[in-house]
Amino acid sequence: MVLKRWFGQFFGVRPAVKTGRSLYSVAVQQARRPDFYVGLGVRDETEARFELYSLHVVLLLHRLKGQGEVATEVAQALFGAYVQALDSALREMGVGDLSMAKKMRKLGEAFYGRVKAYDIALASLPDQTELLATLARTVYAEVEDAPVQVLSEYAVRCVAALAEQSLDSLLKASVIWPEISHDV
Repeated sequence: MVLKRWFGQFFGVRPAVKTGRSLYSVAVQQARRPDFYVGLGVRDETEARFELYSLHVVLLLHRLKGQGEVATEVAQALFGAYVQALDSALREMGVGDLSMAKKMRKLGEAFYGRVKAYDIALASLPDQTELLATLARTVYAEVEDAPVQVLSEYAVRCVAALAEQSLDSLLKASVIWPEISHDV
């Protein structure tokens, strides 16, 4: 840690890493909006918050995919910030060093599973069948009569809104999310 800090003083943090961290912060800020928990019935519990964070990170990664070398580097930094935040959250919850690797591997596998499922779902748009199924088994796991269609429509609006924003804006971590509607 000391060596990392020492190098940081001389070399600074790479711009892509700063942007990745900022984009992660933007994703978390959006995922913490009360509308998801109050209006859309997402459980205000660790697992459901993990799912909303993951959804928003995946939406950003989806937008950055195939946009060149800088976007790829920012996407990797965004993923790195996500993993670092998971590590910090687990440590705050009291997970010790001996079990940390196992827990992080499990969360990493879960995230990669989400990325794969969302990639398939987003590639299938405008057909929302896969997206509805993914949201139902992740964000709304164990929730009966959840407004999955409403969250799916929100995710579709996110894809469209992110596509309309310039890559330059996104690479400055300037993201405009669509409104969170409570009906389809």
